Amino acid sequence: MVMMMMMKPINLHVSDLKKLINPYPNSRPHHPRSPNSLLITKSHETNHSSLQPSQQSSARSLVHEFNPHIPIEEALTPPSSWYTSPSFLSLELDQVFFRGWQAVGYTEQIQEANSFFTGRLGNVQYVICRDENGELRAFHNVCRHHASLLVSGTGKGSCFVCPYHGWTYGLNGALLKASRITGIKNFNVKEFGLVPLKVAIWGPFILLNLEKKVFDLQDSGDDVAMEWLGSTSEILSKNGVDTSLSYLCRREYTIECNWKVFCDNYLDGGYHVPFAHKDLASGLKLDSYSTTTYEKVSIQRCDGDQVEGEEDFDRLGSKSLYAFIYPNFMVNRYGPWMDTNLVLPLGPQKCKVIFDYFLDTSLKDDEAFVTESLKDSEKVQMEDIVLCESVQRGLESPAYGSGRYAPMVEKAMHHFHCLLHQDLIK
Repeated sequence: MVMMMMMKPINLHVSDLKKLINPYPNSRPHHPRSPNSLLITKSHETNHSSLQPSQQSSARSLVHEFNPHIPIEEALTPPSSWYTSPSFLSLELDQVFFRGWQAVGYTEQIQEANSFFTGRLGNVQYVICRDENGELRAFHNVCRHHASLLVSGTGKGSCFVCPYHGWTYGLNGALLKASRITGIKNFNVKEFGLVPLKVAIWGPFILLNLEKKVFDLQDSGDDVAMEWLGSTSEILSKNGVDTSLSYLCRREYTIECNWKVFCDNYLDGGYHVPFAHKDLASGLKLDSYSTTTYEKVSIQRCDGDQVEGEEDFDRLGSKSLYAFIYPNFMVNRYGPWMDTNLVLPLGPQKCKVIFDYFLDTSLKDDEAFVTESLKDSEKVQMEDIVLCESVQRGLESPAYGSGRYAPMVEKAMHHFHCLLHQDLIK
């Protein structure tokens, strides 16, 4: 048995286990900034897939019902089955979410040594932490003894203690204590540490890579930026997507729609804004709306009513930038604000959307401005939820199969669907 005395263990009470279904818990704000990029560790070979061969075959047949090679002017949108089929969602998890970099949090969540937060993506439960030396690490949040989840939410401590049988792990993943195993044979403590995952930082965001292959530990921050953002890394940095803003707060929404419905709504080039968001539309110059697509990112821009250089800020400012980072992360930079939207699939007809708000430090204490801005933002979210849930019900109707694109405004949506198709046929 390996034992080590620790100063402050992290204990998960059995009553807390039910909370672990929350894929992106609340966390503490107001910490210093972090470096732009950092790569920490590699992934072990693990099995994420939940698809049986027959289900995979059925799901793959649905993939081919969309043709990405047809020009947008002639193309049909993906069939409704892409938004309703359980096996199709499982294929998306395997081929899209469990491959490549996924945004999972922001640096202020784990700025201090011995801090951590947990999350879930599909059937993968993970914990991200900084060890006592401040090194960023990520692991599967699963005890190697009998598979209990280790911790929940966010917190700080010097080790993880399993709530089931007390097995204890350091924040570097090493097994420190295995209780009451007298008589066990052929047990190598070094083989029973937490299973690591690959983790990185770009700007204010924490990224996780769940791929099953073993990774080169020497990947650079530039490699991470290129893989996640392609040529838009510099564009986003130059447009205020950086660590200069202060974290403010979080809002979470559970929506009765497929995760792609929310993404499609975001990617329609402002098409729905004058019809569904009349108050928002009054603060935007919709004739200035533009969309540019890149490798895995699309950027929509729109001018606001405020004149650039005016001293008094309104919420939207003079220019707005809306970046969609494939497959499910959105960064909105407008006026003194930045908010991010992370869309997590919870089922074929349900998703969770997490909004994190960041603000120019000079305005954080302006309570009236902050309250009014968040109220305006909340109104837009409520309007979008009504739209998305209505679309989901329509997708489940026998009257709908596929639709069409509005070529001048829905280029980003078509780009998104083509990227999905490209990943799903691999």
